Amino acid sequence: MDGIPKISESEWEIMKVIWKRNPVTAEQIMEQLPEEIQWSDQTIRTFINRLLKKNVIAFTKTGRSYNYFPLLSEKECVLAESRSFIKRVFGGVSNLLVTNFLEEAELSQKEIEQLQKILESKQKKNDDAPKA
Repeated sequence: MDGIPKISESEWEIMKVIWKRNPVTAEQIMEQLPEEIQWSDQTIRTFINRLLKKNVIAFTKTGRSYNYFPLLSEKECVLAESRSFIKRVFGGVSNLLVTNFLEEAELSQKEIEQLQKILESKQKKNDDAPKA
């Protein structure tokens, strides 16, 4: 996971389209971006080129069209970004993030139950793990 390059907030917007619909051309990326994003064609192509240089995406050429596809999954990038955030903001201590979130968040009963199931699953894995 450490080898995954840092993706800027703007590049994430491009990646969301590529992950959702690939292979995809630059023109299709432009069409699929949220309405509130009003970037020029050149700006979008700049972000695509940055992602290519970072080896996050690649392309195949068909005639005059370049079809872009991801080299990394969304899950891999989210995990790397999450780890980077926890390290940067919480000194690498995950439970501080969770504690901080839980103290501030307004959670529905369903969300609380989902979190309990995740914690119970984690506890079971820890209980079943071989003791060193």
